[in-house]
Amino acid sequence: MNFSNSTKKWITLFVWVLILVAIVAAPSVLPVFRLNLLGRYLSLAIVALGVDLIWGFTGLLSLGQGVFFALGGYCAAMYLQLNSSLEFPNGIPEFFGLYGVEKLPFFWEPFSSAIFTLIAIWLVPALVAGVLGFLVFRNRIKGVYFSILTQAALLVFFNLFNGQQKLINGTNGLKTDVTLLFGQMVGSDDIQKLFFWLSAVLVIFSWFIAKWIVRDRFGNVLIAIRDDEPRIRFTGFNPTIFKTIIFAIAGGFAGISGALYTVQSGIVSPQFMTVPFSIEMVIWVAVGGRGTLLGAILGAVVINYAKSLVSEAFPASWMFIQGGLFILVVTALPEGVLGWIQSDGPRNFLLRAGLSRRISTYPKNEIDNIEEPSQ
Repeated sequence: MNFSNSTKKWITLFVWVLILVAIVAAPSVLPVFRLNLLGRYLSLAIVALGVDLIWGFTGLLSLGQGVFFALGGYCAAMYLQLNSSLEFPNGIPEFFGLYGVEKLPFFWEPFSSAIFTLIAIWLVPALVAGVLGFLVFRNRIKGVYFSILTQAALLVFFNLFNGQQKLINGTNGLKTDVTLLFGQMVGSDDIQKLFFWLSAVLVIFSWFIAKWIVRDRFGNVLIAIRDDEPRIRFTGFNPTIFKTIIFAIAGGFAGISGALYTVQSGIVSPQFMTVPFSIEMVIWVAVGGRGTLLGAILGAVVINYAKSLVSEAFPASWMFIQGGLFILVVTALPEGVLGWIQSDGPRNFLLRAGLSRRISTYPKNEIDNIEEPSQ
């Protein structure tokens, strides 16, 4: 038996109250280091929302979201580098001098504008995702082939960025913690608290945007594509357009997430494009609850915070715990934790365990109307 829609709404409201209380109380309770970690994990929740949109609602399992995540991070880092480079020779970031570069590369110049950067953080990843998605979806590539192709694209971008020493500092990446913003070091406590609040606001705003996207007709088409794409084609819809749009939106979410994570972690590098990191994004959504949106947020925050705590106590054990957790979800909780709760999983578990009195599946008014059989 599944919960009614009203009950699911109450569960969602209760979870949101807990999240908001935790966010408001965090700056007063947590030290700056822990608050910074929480801010990073809130930023990761935004990319998890994008993964849930394309995987949970549209059935597109992408293993390459790290590309768009890193692009957003590089956009933010390039602006901060330029904003802090006036004191360096030739007015360009310091690392260029290590490779004998004396003139700023042309594609760096627009990032001297804060407005351009704020737009590019989400638009550049969205455009790249849209172009890549259109080229793939127009050829009706889906399923495991789509997953393999996105992972191949991830490796291509990783090797491309890793080898560009003279343009973006290659494997060393771009540091942001020693750059300036509003006259202060980005790595300072005050600026990091600002980014924590910004991450909290944007993850809530992103949830509302995602919720609005999957509502009504557009969301129904996405679910129909996930469940039976040939039938949706037969009804006159073009799945290529819908899949391209949602893949571009997920890319934009990933770019915003990458920018926020970069300014709070202090660096962006090609390591954001490694295969394990993109697979972890899928695990967050799977554990939290695929197709629930709110579960993606909880999965990203809780799993990453648990990873931090466990790694501090038992440095070599987290990979085993994470693997075991994913196996548990796939085999026992395919709907994820939040999906399991919303589908009345706890009650059914107690009934199977004999710890709760079984309630009749008949509505009360129907039970009252049952007549005794005639003799």
